[in-house]
Amino acid sequence: MSSVKEVSLESAYSGVADNYRGGDVDLHAIYRDMRRNSPIIAENFMGKLGVPNIAGLDANRPTFTVFKYKETMAVLRDAANYTSGFIAEGLGSFFDGLILTGMDGEAHKKARALLQPIFMPEVVNRWRDSKMDPILRKEFLAELVPKKKADLMEFGLYFPIRLIYALIGFPGSEPEKIKQYAAWALAILAGPQVDAEKAALARKAAMEAAKSLYDATHEAVVEVRRNGANSDDLISRLIRAESDGRSFDDHEVTTFVRSLLPAAAETTTRTFGTLMTLLLERPALLERVRQDRSLIPKAIDEAIRFEPVATFKVRQAAQDLELAGMAIPKGAMVQCIVSSANRDEEAFENSEEFDIDRKPKPSFGFGFGPHMCIGQFIAKTELQVAVNAILDLMPNLRLDPDMPAPIITGAQLRGPKHVHVLWG
Repeated sequence: MSSVKEVSLESAYSGVADNYRGGDVDLHAIYRDMRRNSPIIAENFMGKLGVPNIAGLDANRPTFTVFKYKETMAVLRDAANYTSGFIAEGLGSFFDGLILTGMDGEAHKKARALLQPIFMPEVVNRWRDSKMDPILRKEFLAELVPKKKADLMEFGLYFPIRLIYALIGFPGSEPEKIKQYAAWALAILAGPQVDAEKAALARKAAMEAAKSLYDATHEAVVEVRRNGANSDDLISRLIRAESDGRSFDDHEVTTFVRSLLPAAAETTTRTFGTLMTLLLERPALLERVRQDRSLIPKAIDEAIRFEPVATFKVRQAAQDLELAGMAIPKGAMVQCIVSSANRDEEAFENSEEFDIDRKPKPSFGFGFGPHMCIGQFIAKTELQVAVNAILDLMPNLRLDPDMPAPIITGAQLRGPKHVHVLWG
């Protein structure tokens, strides 16, 4: 195990949120104005808000920002003209360049095909009742329920980590170790920085965290292989998999698994906080969902549309292109503001309303097209299990009037820091 200093999960989680918070402005009001008056601009919009660039150290490439649904859809679905390889130079540099979001073409297709089986509904649904639900209720809620009050984010930070790491193949008997691994994974996300002085320190810390996470993952891979690699978990499946007629060695499996970990839990945590905030702010709706649990998936999808955690996606023009009447030169970055596209009045009726009864339509909270989040079905299943358990075990759930109300903040990695509630 690497000797790098331990990182607390709580400080890593809030540190990442602060790193991507951006300026203290009313983003949705700005997005409304941009959709109306400047649907595409030749500027790095997020950079001006102080949000770090994950594209690599050369942040001076021409950048275009789009705010509307139609253009966002066009960019995200066209992976041939709008590529993602640049991410391998930036965030991907902490993973030896191997990161699914930073792959293009055949390499991306092959890697995704290898990983896809573990994320399929039939596998996840088997886990849902046999592992996810019991873990959630016994390990997290049994102790919490008698207290009659809590900050739901304290619970929300831990349960996705516990569930996804079990699904990947880490031993569930060592929860403190898993928390440390998750903290290292989050520390890597803080690698890209705006401030040049902070950038060198953050990069060093991120590299140390990446090394520690590699060592921990490698240990798990060796153990799974030693035990026969015959389970349903991701590590076992990768050990058994073959590509181009050969199987993967421990280093390759370790590198693949490690590259998935930074996004493996914290997106679910933030989505959970946002979903619970939006429901708790609307007590009549919360009661309706309590009475009819078939509404939970709709509430999750609407929360992901209304307040996505990953608020923008970036691609690079593979050749000279035209988008919304603007010439985009080869090599330029195209920044799609998902939070704005998801509220485009031309795509969604009453787009600024949180409405779980709206007609289903694709939104971009988990991306779109070939790079759509591979783990979204797991994330949504974890959220369904969590909300169902909370509604079963916490009657009369409501915001705590003696504590500050939750606020959904952040230019990127958006969500509330605290959700204080009472029940019973």
